[in-house]
Formats: sequence, C-alpha cells, structure tokens
Amino acid sequence: MAYQTFRQEYLQVPPVTRAYTTACVLTTAAVQLELITPFQLYFNPELIFKHFQVWRLITNYLFFGPVGFNFLFNMIFLYRYCRMLEEGSFRGRTADFVFMFLFGGLLMTLFGLFVNLVFLGQAFTIMLVYVWSRRNPYVRMNFFGLLIFQAPFLPWVLMGFSLLLGNSIIVDLLGIAVGHIYFFLEDVFPNQPGGRRLLRTPSVLKAMFDTPDDDPNYNPLPEERPGGFPWGEGQRLGG
Repeated sequence: MAYQTFRQEYLQVPPVTRAYTTACVLTTAAVQLELITPFQLYFNPELIFKHFQVWRLITNYLFFGPVGFNFLFNMIFLYRYCRMLEEGSFRGRTADFVFMFLFGGLLMTLFGLFVNLVFLGQAFTIMLVYVWSRRNPYVRMNFFGLLIFQAPFLPWVLMGFSLLLGNSIIVDLLGIAVGHIYFFLEDVFPNQPGGRRLLRTPSVLKAMFDTPDDDPNYNPLPEERPGGFPWGEGQRLGG
C-alpha cells in the first residue's frame, strides 16, 4: 500500500521535474554508496574537450554534495521551484521548459569556462528560482519566519543567506545572471517597442515532448503552496 501511494505521488510530479530531481538523488546516492566519485562528475574543460569525457557536461549539474543539510536544502528548492514553473507558466509547454533547461545549461557551461566552479547544479537551481520569482512578482514570501518580502527579492535573499554562511556568492550571481538573461529575452524584450521573440523552441523538441491534449485529471501544485517547510514559502498578496 505504501509503495502504491508513493508510486502514485511520484508519477504525479511533472516529467521534467521528476526526471531532473530523480537524476540528482540517484547521482548523490551513487556517490554516497561509493559506486562513483565526485572526481568522475565535476566540470573540467580539459577533460571534456581533450579527453572527450563529455558526460561531465551533464553530471556536474546532478551532484549537490554529500547527503546533509546543504543537499536537503538544495533538493527542496530545486523540486519546489522547478515543479511550480513546470505546472505554472510552462504548463502544457514541456518542450519550452526543456529548451529553457538547455539554454540555461549552455550559458552556465560557457560562463563556467571562466569561473572556478566545478559543479553548477546550485547555480541552475538559482536560475529556476529567479525565473519563477520574476513571473510571480506579487507572491509574498516568508523566509524562515524572519523575513517577509515579495517574490522578486527571493534570489537576493538566498544570496545573502549564502554570504552569512560563509559560502561564495559566485554561484548565486551566476544563477541570477543566467536567469535574468532568459527572462529578459523571453518575457521582456518581445514586449518592447520593436522587440521580438529571440528564443524559439526547436520543432524537434516540440515533436518529442509536447502532446496535443492536456490531461483532464491534471492537478498542478499551487504556486502559493507552502510545501511543509518554513523557508521560502509563498502566499499571494491579498490572499
């Protein structure tokens, strides 16, 4: 019974969120069980381009460190905001969501050539948070019960939190920068006088991921849903 309940809940998670979070958890589990090591996963341009270890272009986005508070914190944010994007502004647009993943990953990889970062998954999470926050500007956030602010400030609050913990903010800045580039090209520039949409999802992705009909039983996760955790929970203003 418990397995059936878990399976049902798992299959209700939208496909991109389900695939990415599952890959992250399985990668971390494999490292924890010493089946693989982080040295086989990290981003290294020399190993990628000279030794053709091309899997590193993907695996560096899948490992968030050993199991612990930092891993749990990142997984919660990744799952929550990835799912809310997929069930919100990207509902019925799976191909567009996959294209955002590819576009963001490509930009981060290019930036990764010039900054000393070996794992880019956390920056990718910040990118997702940034895009969600800009598309939901009137959602009021409650961070650890200490700060109340509107959603567009969330990425900056997370950066301040990283600073307080003594972590480098390069990761946060990279995620914010890539998220802003995507948001500007997709949401801002096309609506400006003389602007046009520069990011167009390739037809091959639409053929692979988009289905003609929506599931009538689809029940998306509300964007103000607290998720059972006291950090980063949202509530719409006036709600």
